[in-house]
Amino acid sequence: MAQEAVLGIDVGTSGVRIAARGKDGALLAMSQATMAAPLIDFGRALQDPAIWWDALTQAFAGLRLNGIQVLALAIDGTSGTILPVDAAGQPLGLASMYNDVAEADAVKAIAAVASAETAALGGTSPLARAMMMDKSAPRILHQADWLLGRLCGRFDVSDENNALKSGYDPVTREWPAWIAGTGFDAARFPTVVPAGTRVGTLTPEMAQHLGLPDGVAVVAGTTDGCAAFLASGARAAGDGVTSLGTTLTLKLLSATPVFAPQFGIYSHRIGEQWLAGGASNTGGGVLASFFSRDEIVRLTALIDPEVPTGLDYYPLSRPGERFPINDPAFAPRVTPRPSQDEVFLQGLLEGIAAVEALAYRKLAELGASPLASIRSVGGGAANDKWTRMRLKALGVPALEPESEHAAMGTARLAWRGIGHDA
Repeated sequence: MAQEAVLGIDVGTSGVRIAARGKDGALLAMSQATMAAPLIDFGRALQDPAIWWDALTQAFAGLRLNGIQVLALAIDGTSGTILPVDAAGQPLGLASMYNDVAEADAVKAIAAVASAETAALGGTSPLARAMMMDKSAPRILHQADWLLGRLCGRFDVSDENNALKSGYDPVTREWPAWIAGTGFDAARFPTVVPAGTRVGTLTPEMAQHLGLPDGVAVVAGTTDGCAAFLASGARAAGDGVTSLGTTLTLKLLSATPVFAPQFGIYSHRIGEQWLAGGASNTGGGVLASFFSRDEIVRLTALIDPEVPTGLDYYPLSRPGERFPINDPAFAPRVTPRPSQDEVFLQGLLEGIAAVEALAYRKLAELGASPLASIRSVGGGAANDKWTRMRLKALGVPALEPESEHAAMGTARLAWRGIGHDA
């Protein structure tokens, strides 16, 4: 008997990954395909959307679903990537990528009328970039919207997570009236539904093209960042996920939303919960400025995390911090430097751990649910001694991430779309 599963499709910056997830959360099959880099043209970051579709179909071609019955699928895309299309969903130009820069006049027009809490502010605002697109284009879609439309024939729907940075208000659940003050017609954006909502069925032609059965449900997905959080297995208010990469990025599931643009914080709505997050300039990049990877491994072995150094570091590679302190001139604090390199490294690790703890406390001060558990992803998560320092600073239990594949998080939404909370 075939095993029931859903597909999560993760469209990232460099490729597409597809994961088949069972009802019990097990990864049953996976495939991936690489994608060409965006075109950089006079400071713009643009890409032919056909590149996304080619990578998606290549990933499907490599997916082995023997003994698996696919019931539904959902897609996540890069947050803030948009493209102009006609009424039939045909692209009318290149896509503007998530890191594309908008014209200053469009950015100023939004700032003059927008709510102070909107995520549509800033130089890479998708709304500002939509204002620059050909006004004859009847619709502006997000990356995941367009791919979803290719699958089910609907080019008029988006999810609450992808729409957030375009100005959508997740609290009132509507495109706000202030958008009209920018001169942009919000009717050109799609109708928005909650992430995890069934919006259609895979067309027979597409089912045949991708090697899937008839009747597969198509479910509204999310952004790649939200998908990665969902992949961790976090479910309850207070569940936090820290990414220990070049910088320190953290996300917290909350019963209430937090909007603090001055810290770069806004909240995605996932069901009746909220995903708030922030990013500090501290992290592994600071460690790499002092030590090689091999040196970090060697020196870590000499550290006793139960004996604190007493050093009060705030590790930064250069002046300037955004969260949990918002100060573009905030000075790094990495002195005095002890004579023993292992003590210096321990002081840096303790400092990053202290910033992480301060950041979660800041989220709670801003109104989010207090941190209750922590899951860690990224390269630094493998450092056991650092983990012990972090847990002492955080004062909450550590939980193992279920997966670090964003596609597995998107698959959770696909299950939700057909009535099962995986």
